[in-house]
Amino acid sequence: MAPVLNFVIEGGRPLKGTVETNRSKNGAVAILCATLLNRGTTTLRRVPRIEEVYRLLEVLESMGVAVRWRGTTLTLTPPARLTLSRLNAEAARKTRSIILTMGPLLHRRRAFSLPRSGGCKLGSRTVRPHFYALETLGVSVEDRPHTWQVRHKGLRAGREIIMYESGDTATENALLAAAGIEGETVIKYASANYMVQDLCYFLEALGVRIDGIGTTTLTVRGKKDIRRNVTYTIAEDPTDAMFFLAAAATTRAALTITRAPLQFLELELAVLEKMGLRFRTGPRYVSENGNTVLTDIDVFPSRLSAPPEKIHARPYPGLNMDNLPFFAVIATQAQGTTLIHDWVYEKRALYFTELDKLGAATTLADPHRIFIHGPTPLHAAELVCPPALRPATILLIGMLAARGTSLLRNVYSINRGYEDLARRLRRLGARVRVQKDTTLP
Repeated sequence: MAPVLNFVIEGGRPLKGTVETNRSKNGAVAILCATLLNRGTTTLRRVPRIEEVYRLLEVLESMGVAVRWRGTTLTLTPPARLTLSRLNAEAARKTRSIILTMGPLLHRRRAFSLPRSGGCKLGSRTVRPHFYALETLGVSVEDRPHTWQVRHKGLRAGREIIMYESGDTATENALLAAAGIEGETVIKYASANYMVQDLCYFLEALGVRIDGIGTTTLTVRGKKDIRRNVTYTIAEDPTDAMFFLAAAATTRAALTITRAPLQFLELELAVLEKMGLRFRTGPRYVSENGNTVLTDIDVFPSRLSAPPEKIHARPYPGLNMDNLPFFAVIATQAQGTTLIHDWVYEKRALYFTELDKLGAATTLADPHRIFIHGPTPLHAAELVCPPALRPATILLIGMLAARGTSLLRNVYSINRGYEDLARRLRRLGARVRVQKDTTLP
């Protein structure tokens, strides 16, 4: 068992310097699952070395996939026949990404079971939209207390899938199923978010034809037998760039964030501009995948004010649901009252009230809406990380702004999605060290 890790943060120090945006967690896990479609060797470049990726690789290895790391390059070679009888259930239950193996495994087995997924604890996160999409293709999924039992008698071609919900992972599962079906599958009301686009570009590298990338209607012309030795580079992560935008805004730092995926941050930047954040974007350029538009963002120390309208997330091209929590910690340093409406998850806004322990002033209206009154001086505290990635990161940002020494216990939820974050923050002048915790089991 890996040791429990804490962060010790000496806050109130000015941040300054340049940080490069890391690659996408959500893109990487979807593409790792997509490699199960390929009977050739897949080489992925710039793979984030994070806990979510490690857990998924443990699952793939237990199926017989040969995995080799070289720095941040990952090579995956599947066996002639996957072994599901020895699937690593412990690793599977620690990652919500396990559900994304369902789509590709439909092309390897007509009946199989998967452990029910874990990941962030954000209330009742339904997976029914996944099942409804796959039902259109002839798949039945029985939802048991600890497993999903999956069966089909042959996948149906020429179908039109109406997504019950425009969810990112549900859309990805529909794509992964359609990618291995000869003929045309149309997916309507699909998510067009960054990780879905990254997955589409990888599937195209495998020889799958997809029209409508970046829109809510995807037309997929799949291939029944995919055998390609392929190399692909993971795209940049907008939520990684947003972490440093939020850290700069909250601590009044002068930071440059390079390789930020602009098309997935434009609305966040527009809201921050209305709140008074001063920043400058540089020339546009393209990521190694040839599709993602990037820019460098210079952020300057700013006095912030609450926005006149509530801040709420929407499916892309709206404000990203994973970026919404960052506005909670930013709002602690904004003049006035900010209303954040987190309508997607019925419990995530409850985690935002943990900021009160750092000196924030919040009023929880209901499980979805929270008022944040600012600005308030933040002070050091000892807190345990919530079992959810983004709420955990906003506590870390609050501690960076708080004077004194804070202790953030059990940072596994942060390490699920952010690579080597303590070291990256130290390079910007923060005092953050990693401590092994001997008090927690």
